[in-house]
Amino acid sequence: MSLIQEKANQAIQILNEQNTDMWLTFVRETSGVRDPALDLLVGANDLTWPSALIFTRRGDKVAIVGNLEKEAVGRLDIFDEILGYDTSIREILRETIKRLNPDRIAVNTSRNNVHADGLTHAMYEFLCEYLSGTPYSERLTSAEALISALRGRKTPAEQARIRKAVEITDEIYRKTFDFIKVGMTEIEVGEYMQNLARGYGVGLAWPAENCPAVNSGPHSPVGHSGPTDIKIERGHIIHFDFGVKYEDYCSDIQRICYVLREDETEAPIAVQRGFLTIRTAIEKSREAMKAGVTGNSIDVISREVITDSGYAEFNYALGHQLGRVAHDGGALLGPLWEKYGDSPNQKLEVGQVFTIEPGLAVEGYGYIGLEEDVVMTADGAEYFGEPQKAIVLLRG
Repeated sequence: MSLIQEKANQAIQILNEQNTDMWLTFVRETSGVRDPALDLLVGANDLTWPSALIFTRRGDKVAIVGNLEKEAVGRLDIFDEILGYDTSIREILRETIKRLNPDRIAVNTSRNNVHADGLTHAMYEFLCEYLSGTPYSERLTSAEALISALRGRKTPAEQARIRKAVEITDEIYRKTFDFIKVGMTEIEVGEYMQNLARGYGVGLAWPAENCPAVNSGPHSPVGHSGPTDIKIERGHIIHFDFGVKYEDYCSDIQRICYVLREDETEAPIAVQRGFLTIRTAIEKSREAMKAGVTGNSIDVISREVITDSGYAEFNYALGHQLGRVAHDGGALLGPLWEKYGDSPNQKLEVGQVFTIEPGLAVEGYGYIGLEEDVVMTADGAEYFGEPQKAIVLLRG
């Protein structure tokens, strides 16, 4: 069974669980504006004319597409019924929905999850127009909960791909630590990591301009920015944020190392203390991650470890979901800030994959940010790969 076949069957299970009769994905010209849900339903394929992909809790899998695309959609072996048209989808869509007669129709709109918000405003207007005069125009509801569950609950095949992406990322980090020399620029190190990724035959988890982030010392800008001409010096913390994409699934991992001064055999106490604080914040958060708790309750734990140790509060969420993109949607390990909407109040579920990534600055040395990838199991959160438990020391 292909991965998208697995996800199609999973969608029907979730429809039953959530007492929703129908899930309708309504799109057009997806090479220009692509609904994120399509990756789970038709893979990388595009749909040109107005198209409707329908799943019902009874198990119906119906695709309504232009006649020129019926053959391509059929090859996916997902849909039991493929209906084609030449001039307008209006009547065949109305007839199909009337025949299936759903009480609730979930469509891809969302205030909290960008990956569940693929229905454009114009296509929503078309849908309402096509259903006008029927009771179904009043039965539209958000598919946010359905899509969040579908994207979040990773199947064994999805987890295997993420695990492989993590393994490759760990190998690239090990080779990079051996490569680094005093005097190299952040840009040189970043290019080396990108070349290694190409050698492994994988893509980058986000755009190359800032994948990886490489921050050497206290003056390097930390965040969603790329490497600079800053040179690596002794006494610098070097911070990395990097991920790869393996067979459409991502890793997202942060690591740090310290460049020893000539007279040093270990990192300074201030650096060690910062590292221990971050490790403690990660581990206490991971230990508390159980199915059914909210993401906000986990964020609070890590945030308190940081601030109780005397460091400034980090100004981002503790962790996000990980999957087909580095920042996947749904439940978030985050604070109750307006920009995060209701995502931090959502509950953790078995199968979800999260990052855990607190950070802090050590004055005079640089930034300590670690990011670990974990998967939710029935027993709690388990690491993908080995977490960084010690400062990597470089002699330059």
